Amino acid sequence: MTAPTSPAARDFVHAALIVDSDDTLRSRLVPALRRSVAAHERVYLLVGAHVERVVRDALGSLADRLEWGERATFPTRLGFAYERLRRYLAAQHAAGSSVHVITEADVSAEPGSDAPVDRATAHLSYESACGDAYADYGCAVTCLWDSRRHPGVLIESVRTLHNHEFTENGREPNSGHVASADYLRRRSEIPLDAVPPVVDLDVRLVDLDQLTPLRGALRGWAEARSFDADATGDVVVAVTEVATNGLVHGALPVRLRGWHHGDMLVVQVDDPGGHRIPPAAGFHRPGSADRVGGRGLWLARQLADVVTVHCGESRTSVRLHFPHAGTHGQPAG
Repeated sequence: MTAPTSPAARDFVHAALIVDSDDTLRSRLVPALRRSVAAHERVYLLVGAHVERVVRDALGSLADRLEWGERATFPTRLGFAYERLRRYLAAQHAAGSSVHVITEADVSAEPGSDAPVDRATAHLSYESACGDAYADYGCAVTCLWDSRRHPGVLIESVRTLHNHEFTENGREPNSGHVASADYLRRRSEIPLDAVPPVVDLDVRLVDLDQLTPLRGALRGWAEARSFDADATGDVVVAVTEVATNGLVHGALPVRLRGWHHGDMLVVQVDDPGGHRIPPAAGFHRPGSADRVGGRGLWLARQLADVVTVHCGESRTSVRLHFPHAGTHGQPAG
């Protein structure tokens, strides 16, 4: 059954621009930017150095009439980057300003890494959720995805998660758009990869009083893996929030396992078929009107780089990923 789409989400223009060559940027993006400059429309670009260079070369001095964001101001943690953009759009809306945001997701793993999670696929859940989360701010968002860097199956998923696409004929509605609630529900039904047979932490929780020693165990574990005080605090808070949700809303016992993959810490929290997590939980800030999910999973998504959820018939699982580099040196507020 297809979930209903809110009126605001229906009006929100969320477009995909699939880039297969620099000529695509010149033939599809650059003409749209010229039209915006001529119409005195605000455009804010948060893109990589290569895209910026192609656009600036094509536009010449007109490029200085666009607003260019610094990618360093948007951290690599997927949930925090998503929330940071929402805050930007909310601030523009509060100031009475409308802006077209053009963004290129930084979803690659660290060079040469064999990361145990596909960040690009994980990012698609945020692409889907933003149709509701960004819809109230009156700003269009265009997402650039380079098909030279990502497999065809992922690019096809990208297309379905945007209600418009930039084609050779300009920005066109996408008849194959998949509603956020439907996509997120399907994602939550995909089983997680198996937990390694040997882990660093294996804790069974049956009472909230166990959270204090759990925090100590998590702190010691992260510090032993060379996480500094701030990064360790982020690990402790995120994992404790998810464990608390399991104890309060799930069935007992809650099982928590932690292991490392290179310099990445991974934690999985399971409860045996208790409360089924709403698919959109954690994608909307706490206190949002008509939004599902509370503070715990939202906060976990801000502090971990990737959070994946599986809701099965007999178990609910939440897995959090904390890459060493991505968990250090970034704001946690």
